[in-house]
Amino acid sequence: MMNLKHKEETPAGGLHNVLSSGSAIKGNVMADTDFRLDGKVEGDILCGGKIVIGPKGSVLGNVTAENAEIMGEIAGCVKVNGKLVLKSTARIAGDICIRSIEIEPNARFNGKCIMSCEE
Repeated sequence: MMNLKHKEETPAGGLHNVLSSGSAIKGNVMADTDFRLDGKVEGDILCGGKIVIGPKGSVLGNVTAENAEIMGEIAGCVKVNGKLVLKSTARIAGDICIRSIEIEPNARFNGKCIMSCEE
């Protein structure tokens, strides 16, 4: 007889979603919690937590999140309610709307920057 143990639920702060390298999605992505992207998304991403786009991650579409750390590429607009961090390998072609930003040397950003996401 197999002994199955009941798994305790992880608190909401500990949940996150991952799309790993070598994976691709065509379509919009919605995540209520943190999301790490190391693959490719062709569509918009709406993240209720922090999004991390790894060095091999790429998005062809708009990204909306509470906070973001970008090491990969985005071709589209980025809206972050909190802090946007552009690492040295980041490449963004599109406008950004943020509250605060941190940009490492060699990061590339081509577009308008609005320092308030108020509509």
